[in-house]
Amino acid sequence: MTRIVLGVEYDGSGFSGWQWQTHQRSVQQVLEQALSKVANHPVTVQCAGRTDTGVHALEQVVHFDAKVERDPHSWLRGGNSNLPDDVRIIWVKPAVGDFHARYSAIARFYRYVILNRAIKSALLRNQATWRPGPLDADKMHQAAQYLIGKHDFSSYRAQGCQSKSPCREMYFIDVYREGEKVIIDLSANAFLHHMVRNIAGVLMDIGAGKQPLDWTWELLEVKSRKLGGVTAPPDGLYLGAVYYPEHYGIAKHPVFDKLPVDAKRHD
Repeated sequence: MTRIVLGVEYDGSGFSGWQWQTHQRSVQQVLEQALSKVANHPVTVQCAGRTDTGVHALEQVVHFDAKVERDPHSWLRGGNSNLPDDVRIIWVKPAVGDFHARYSAIARFYRYVILNRAIKSALLRNQATWRPGPLDADKMHQAAQYLIGKHDFSSYRAQGCQSKSPCREMYFIDVYREGEKVIIDLSANAFLHHMVRNIAGVLMDIGAGKQPLDWTWELLEVKSRKLGGVTAPPDGLYLGAVYYPEHYGIAKHPVFDKLPVDAKRHD
């Protein structure tokens, strides 16, 4: 068996999420079907982080095991020729050693994009979350800094989250404005179910003046999802990149230069 690693981008608006669903379209389904045609045998893929319905990926990392030998270019061209227009393989390489897309990862990077203007967009209706009232991006950024470090994120995870532990380490959160867009960039060792969307919902209420600056910290302290804010829509959420130890040979996204020294020691 040969292990192959892929970088995959997708528009999640037409999918029920990453994971296979019996009667609904999923990214895993279409990717496995496309790669199985190239391999001439059934292929099962593993991803770095499962995304929910409507969530996009700029660079999801995936691995699979193949019984046949194909060069990277053949997997790339053959896979893409069998994929629908809303999914693309963007790079392919052989796995090194014991590489695993999920368990070898040191950090994940997500981006949440908010269209902050009075009128909805015809072009970005599925690619950004619309918020018509003014948002103070500087205040949102200040509030987000309370979440940096190791915390119990119970107040920021879905009530049905199946993770054994609510503890995660947040490496950085940056909130900034680009014209009509307010962008939230986050990186952590891992994320809980709906964690990014719940953080975005809290920060938007703070940016709109509905909650005080330290509400992010207050919610951390109560450790209860029942007291948390509204879960933000999936439209503006993107899995941006995944960071692996250097010896696996996966190109590091420049955003991970912001990681603290302690996080990089895992490399």
